[in-house]
Amino acid sequence: MHTFPKHNILLNLNSKKMNNSFTNRRGFIKRSIGAGAAMLAGPALLSAPGVLSGRSSVSDATEPFKLKYAPSLSMFREHAGKDPIDNIKFCHDMGFRAVFDNGLMGKPEDLQVKVMDELRKYGMDFGPFVLYADFKTTSFVLDKPEVREMLEKKMREGVEVAKRTGAKHALVVPGRYDERLHRDYQTANVIENLRYCCDIVEKEGLTIVLEPLNTITNHPGLFLTGIPQAYQICRAVNRPSCKIVDDMYHQQITEGNIIPNIIAAWDEIAAFHIGDNPGRKEPTTGEINYLNIFKFIYEREFDGVLCMEHGRSLPGKEGEARVIQAYREVDNF
Repeated sequence: MHTFPKHNILLNLNSKKMNNSFTNRRGFIKRSIGAGAAMLAGPALLSAPGVLSGRSSVSDATEPFKLKYAPSLSMFREHAGKDPIDNIKFCHDMGFRAVFDNGLMGKPEDLQVKVMDELRKYGMDFGPFVLYADFKTTSFVLDKPEVREMLEKKMREGVEVAKRTGAKHALVVPGRYDERLHRDYQTANVIENLRYCCDIVEKEGLTIVLEPLNTITNHPGLFLTGIPQAYQICRAVNRPSCKIVDDMYHQQITEGNIIPNIIAAWDEIAAFHIGDNPGRKEPTTGEINYLNIFKFIYEREFDGVLCMEHGRSLPGKEGEARVIQAYREVDNF
């Protein structure tokens, strides 16, 4: 993995001579790309004071990334502030063409609409929002009326968000496993409960995406842990509204073999989550070869969202700039 000297990063981050004009910025980036140094353009730009107030138009944006990497609405708050609308504009200016917000359902309804309207204005996509992810409860693995009642309530809440905003994908974690029930019976119950959920969501054009999570580092006790397992369940549910979100951080811990598992489960994968391992920080900080993975996904003409569900290796504005630089590196194929 190629890395850039730390002093080059800090030099760009601390530059005070960069012109704030977005016309000059675009010319600078194009010259950098032509010189084989596109990786340094992001941090140099971000170091300029008043970058938000200096924004002019969409046509002045930096070159779009090849894939739809999606920062969270708070990932660049040191540069863009706390306003989600300013964050969307900032992400677009940095070349991102999608965002995600796990907590969309918890936001005020008028803000939900405002966020999605702003994304449509800039032609940006939106990653899956979290519909159901209870890490403490045994739910989907049980065949009980009270579980169905709870799931119906949750799914209808998700449908209302989708109708209000136009969001297309809702993330579901099927909860904990039951130590007193054979795994195969639990799998059968998960399949039936998902079919029940699909009956509710798919009429409104909403797709459930199942997220397998690792039980070694982050989430012990959960039922759904691997891509092969999620693939088996989606094939058994056999509904267009039940797919997979492949979180490559979790899967590196659980099973590795990331590209072969993507190939095997390709038809059931609707979205990806990104995070390096160990540490769950931006790409280039761990052992996952995201440059090759993203190149492979791009060559398969994937048009979905890849949510940047990770932290930052450095604090403050320097850390945010490093995130953007890292994505320029792994998008350079």
